[in-house]
Parts: sequence; structure tokens; C-alpha cells
Amino acid sequence: MRPGHLLLRTAYRTARHQSHILSRNRFAAPIIPSLPLQALKTNTGNMSTAAAAKRLAGKTVVITGASSGIGRSTAFEFARAAPQHGLRLVLTARRADTLKQVAADIAAEVGDGVAVLPVRLDVSKPDEVRGFVGSLPEEWRDIHVLVNNAGLVKGVARAPEIAEADTDVMFATNVTGLINMTQAVLPILLARPNGGAGDIINVGSIAGREPYPGGGIYCATKAAVRSFTDSLRKELIATRVRVIEIDPGQVETEFSVVRFYGDKAKADKVYE
Repeated sequence: MRPGHLLLRTAYRTARHQSHILSRNRFAAPIIPSLPLQALKTNTGNMSTAAAAKRLAGKTVVITGASSGIGRSTAFEFARAAPQHGLRLVLTARRADTLKQVAADIAAEVGDGVAVLPVRLDVSKPDEVRGFVGSLPEEWRDIHVLVNNAGLVKGVARAPEIAEADTDVMFATNVTGLINMTQAVLPILLARPNGGAGDIINVGSIAGREPYPGGGIYCATKAAVRSFTDSLRKELIATRVRVIEIDPGQVETEFSVVRFYGDKAKADKVYE
């Protein structure tokens, strides 16, 4: 089981409703059509956990936005896939205390066979991203997998009433942050012999393909993620670095709470 398959399974497990989830990588057909939820569970359930553990043995995985939602679930999927094989998980987000709790929860479930390093990081801050790799303990810098999951949405305003601050934070987090994280980690992947090695997994959204009223800026950011991912894949086609995009549909996480500026009652109505 490859890292991209783990995240695809995560997206399905965290989805409240059956939704379209697309996966793109340079070794597969351009688009894997959406499958019924139960069919995907059956297929992934048949994949060899031993093979997944072997692939992840001794690897270092960086997950952004790991304090909740898909990011948190992805961390657990990696840990469960290789609980006794020297896997290292670098979990980043803005909420340091929450990250520490996630690390403790992983340890409680799988034991000490997976090393977890919580790192406070705001990907919307270029200076923080530039210093990220250098701030890690030396033994954690040999990164093999980057999961660009951090992202957010603000408001449901329509033009011309979209707040400039909301536009800025969505692009800084969803687009610029993802690009900056990729640029920080990619040299490590390319430095490996025989054409480099590693995985870059970008979490996009169906919204990047099917824009909707009231989501103009968020949809634009996810369309940008799709374009950047496709371009990056073509740039790296001659290397052994895989570039993967996962496009979830509707998933019940803290996403809508952020969209409605902390109003959980409004957020809950989205999933009714």
C-alpha cells in the first residue's frame, strides 16, 4: 500500500456522506473515478498490511494540518499501517497543545513503535516554513513523504462582499503555504540517488473542479492546488518522486466551524 492509498482511505473513513474523491498520480490513469464507499473499503481492506509496513519502515512522514480532521486521521492511518517498523511522523499545525494530544493518542493506540514529533507551524507564514526543516532534530530531516493537508475556508460571502482578509488567509494557507512546504521538502527527496525518491501528497478538493456560489475564493485556491500539482508532476516525470493529489468531497470536520467563524450551530447544519 502506497502513502497515497493510505490518505485516500483516510478521506473515505472521515467522510460523513458518500462523496466524490479523486486521486491523481503519475503512475496511474489520470483520474480514478469515484467508487461506492463500501467497494473502496473492501478493496483497501484486501491490501496487504505487511506490504504497507515494509514500504514505511524507517521512513519519515510530514503531515501539515495534523491537529484535526483529515490530517489527524491521516496520521493515525500511517501509524496503524506500520506500528512496529521505525516510522517517524512529524505532525504540524498551529495548535501545539492539540498536536501533543494527537501524539499521545497515537502512542496510546499503537505503542512506542511509531515516533511522533509535534511541531507548531503556520504554513501561511513563509518565514516559519523556510525555517521548518532546519528546526527539526537532525535524525528527523530525512523526509520521505510530505502530506500537504493544511487548508481552510472563511465565510460564504459572494462578490463584491468578500472580505479582503478572508481572501488573503485562504490563499496564504491553501496555495502559498502548500507551495512553500513543497519547495522546502522537495530538495530532500531529489537528493536521493538514482533519480530521487519520495512522495508529495497534496490534499485538494472537489471544489477545485466544481465551484459553487459563496465559495469563489476557496474554490479558486483548490483549483490552484490542482494546477500546481499537475505542473509539478510533469516537472518531476523523469524522477522517482511521486506527486499525488487527493480531492475529497464533503467531510465532517472542523472545516465548517472555521468557515462560520466558530459558529458550530451553523457548521452542523451543513451536514444535516
